[in-house]
Amino acid sequence: MKKTLMICLLTLLVVYASSMIIAKNQMESIPMVDAIHWLGHDTFKIVKDIVIYTDPFKIKNKDNADIILITHEHFDHCSPGDIKKLQTNDTIIIAPKDCIAKLSGNVKAINPGKSIVVKGITIEAIPAYNTNKQFHPRSNQWVGYIITIDSMRIYMAGDTDYIPEMKSLKNITIALLPVSGVYVMTADEAAQAALAIKPEVAIPMHYGSIVGTIADAKKFESLLKGKVQVVIKKQEN
Repeated sequence: MKKTLMICLLTLLVVYASSMIIAKNQMESIPMVDAIHWLGHDTFKIVKDIVIYTDPFKIKNKDNADIILITHEHFDHCSPGDIKKLQTNDTIIIAPKDCIAKLSGNVKAINPGKSIVVKGITIEAIPAYNTNKQFHPRSNQWVGYIITIDSMRIYMAGDTDYIPEMKSLKNITIALLPVSGVYVMTADEAAQAALAIKPEVAIPMHYGSIVGTIADAKKFESLLKGKVQVVIKKQEN
């Protein structure tokens, strides 16, 4: 009996160790995960040769951004005061047309379906809108972004529901997906989106500030266990 129990324990240890090695190798194959820093809500700082910020909001520390990506006009995504904390004379801001009047400096307007190359980085604008609520109408032409860095494609979904366009996204390395519900996808809907997009890694966002909690991120993670690797980022700002 003791011998059988010992064999079972050893087997479990081997399986666990193997799974840890596999997980570690998977993470090492996606170095961009460590280059993505979550500053709360939909604000990410991506550092890879250049510095990219998405939807700066409640920025505590001044910084120098090379590129700032704005997804839509709402105050918690297009915040001129927060943008100025990151903006230099060389900063390029990309935003939908209805944000332009609120911004100054080197600002480039973009529409869904369009792409632009900025400082060697290819940035594609992807539609972002609600399907069962009216906070983010499709007619506003608000966006998410695919950022291509060193052949890795980071999809920052913006404020959106699970929309048909997500099924057409290809070769996404990392997907940054809202999970809080109310204004955007719920954790369940975000999990469906992740399964459609098939990223190598999914990172939950849009919780812990205005709406949503860590429980939404953890539910998203549990729904995708064994299907899509989820990394819940610790807030750094």
